[in-house]
Amino acid sequence: MADIIQLLPDHVANQIAAGEVVQRPASVVKELLENAIDAESTSIKLIVKDAGKTLIQVIDDGKGMSTTDARLSFERHATSKIRSAEDLFSINTKGFRGEALASIAAIAHVELKTKQEQNELGTQIEIEGSDIKSQEVVVTPKGTSVAVKHLFYNIPARRNFLKSDTVELRHIIDEFHRVALAHPDISFMMYHNGSENFNLPKSNYRQRVVNIFGTKTNEKLVPVEEETEVLKISGFVGKPEFSRKTKTEQFFFVNNRFIKSAYLNHAINSAFEGLIKEGSHPSYFLNLTVDPKTIDINIHPTKTEIKFDDEHTLYAILRSSVKHSLGQFNIAPVLDFERDKNLDTPYNFEGKHVSNPTVEVDRSFNPFQEERLSGKSGGFSMPYKKEAAAQWESLYVGLESKGTKTTQEFSEIQVESQHESQSLFNEKHAIESTQTTYQLHNKYIISTIKSGMLIIDQHRAHQRILYESLLKHTMIKEAVSQQLLFPLQLQFSSSEMELLKQLKEDLEHTGFVFSKFEDSEIEITGVPVNVPESEVSIILEQLISDVEQEVPDSNFSSTDLLAKSLSKSLAIKTGHTLTNMEQEHLVNSLFACKEPSVSPTNRTTFITMSVDDFDKKFM
Repeated sequence: MADIIQLLPDHVANQIAAGEVVQRPASVVKELLENAIDAESTSIKLIVKDAGKTLIQVIDDGKGMSTTDARLSFERHATSKIRSAEDLFSINTKGFRGEALASIAAIAHVELKTKQEQNELGTQIEIEGSDIKSQEVVVTPKGTSVAVKHLFYNIPARRNFLKSDTVELRHIIDEFHRVALAHPDISFMMYHNGSENFNLPKSNYRQRVVNIFGTKTNEKLVPVEEETEVLKISGFVGKPEFSRKTKTEQFFFVNNRFIKSAYLNHAINSAFEGLIKEGSHPSYFLNLTVDPKTIDINIHPTKTEIKFDDEHTLYAILRSSVKHSLGQFNIAPVLDFERDKNLDTPYNFEGKHVSNPTVEVDRSFNPFQEERLSGKSGGFSMPYKKEAAAQWESLYVGLESKGTKTTQEFSEIQVESQHESQSLFNEKHAIESTQTTYQLHNKYIISTIKSGMLIIDQHRAHQRILYESLLKHTMIKEAVSQQLLFPLQLQFSSSEMELLKQLKEDLEHTGFVFSKFEDSEIEITGVPVNVPESEVSIILEQLISDVEQEVPDSNFSSTDLLAKSLSKSLAIKTGHTLTNMEQEHLVNSLFACKEPSVSPTNRTTFITMSVDDFDKKFM
């Protein structure tokens, strides 16, 4: 029998390895940015076109590579980060496997330009699908520039599985945030299709968080600082009142490397227990510094998962540190809810000596005695004597002066009787007393029908009514808007602003009026008629959350998702009491809908129980 096992060619092996390392354009961005950081750069620029499908370019001012290193960097398992297996237990760099550039070069067109500071000329290498097309000397500034073009050009199936530009760009921005947050001492810039998305100068950690997520973030942050023998914690957590519907502002960094850890995330949630509502998630930006020998980062190709030697200790320290910070900065509520904060004594007053008040009172002052005031023309007296109040009988003085004529005038006045005023509404009152619907536990509306009984879920029913109404207004573009007396100003992060820009036109069709739509701030001067002003920010945050969780692809309908999100936010909630008229209106509006039987999320809105069903219960 012939031998059937054979070695794969290098270009095939590289394409297989690329499937692990490069899953989408954001994976290329991550690998290139991390290489630039390992090169000790102080300024990094990211240029993206068509959400990375056409071009991803990273330019840094790091130490660069020699001609030999530039050629060798595209070979598999070629790296400058480690030398032996023992180095895996003391990794302080981002990369160490030596697979990233080889994997990227196997599935794209790559152009590399690099130069070391001491050299006058640099090196340019062009690679297409692992094949080196050219290598020549070139004039280029110090550092390295890597341009990745036509990603997945030789794997059309993988390219077809990429999502829309909106989704892929959001993943790229997420990776950019993770790298930029971990290194505030490096300046970062990002450009997409020629427009600047981010320009982050060198700064401290707090300023870096604010530059990325908007100026409003500054008031949300509570500092967390703790240092022990096994763990050092630094960073910030968000105040409980600013908790979010999504986990978009949750960042763990271990030794300046972004990680995902459900176990450590649970420690943060337990620290916030009782401070945030169920279903909300706290924000945190925490840097954890541990001994590299106590962690293993070589368990996943993306290096976002880490194994710790003693997770239980880290959990306890992290939880207590966050609870301590929330209590220290008076975020957690105290037991005495009637306490007046203005009466608290500041800590810096602890050593001060208590002295008697210096306010003096004239004890001889009497406001009821006559006081003599002297002036230029002599003097005058100011009486402070209390005058007796007039008697109530004085109100009738003079009424009897005309004798019986006054009495006759009063008797001639005709006043409408109380009985006649009520008779006007007797007929209407009798009509209103006929009740056809009933509300059960402020959750269900019960109505009688010919065959039995109808039970309606008021929240889901109202969702369906609002959903079809919003779709209609959005399609015909004739929504009614109510103007606000004072414009409402809201701030969002750059990634949230990108989503809102895509939904702006549809929001305007539903009744929102925007007078300002800039970098991280929007100004609203009008809202839909049925939207309370106090809930506008909550509704928009819920909308952003829904868009992020849906992860829409190229077939995504922004109009449909917008209508679903707004109807869910505006629908009456369980526990809301409805009048008889409101109940009847809800029932009539529901059965006027095209699809009254299900909510916008395909959940049942009502059920029916026939008389036969009741008869069976009594058998």
